[in-house]
Amino acid sequence: MSKGYWIAFVTVTDPDAYDGYQKLAPEAFAKYGARFLARGGDATPLEGETWQRHVVVEFESKEQALACYNSPQYQAARRQRTGACTANIVIVDGLPETQPPLTRTPL
Repeated sequence: MSKGYWIAFVTVTDPDAYDGYQKLAPEAFAKYGARFLARGGDATPLEGETWQRHVVVEFESKEQALACYNSPQYQAARRQRTGACTANIVIVDGLPETQPPLTRTPL
């Protein structure tokens, strides 16, 4: 089974209100076995919109990532960040663990 990835681009517009999200969200991520691969940090925008924060979270599967997002714990946290930021979030399947090496440009 492929891993699942939660990818988020976030710009905080109200840090005080966003603090409520940051207090509640860790419970959901812990419950669903999330592993943060990138969160904030120095970013170098090359194309597209510029965001303050870039977040990549790994889950055991896409289904696990979706269960986390839809959980009562995360939805409570999400309500805290409504109006406190702008965000784009996507959950995507990872590549199979056993795949052949690329022989040409994938795009």
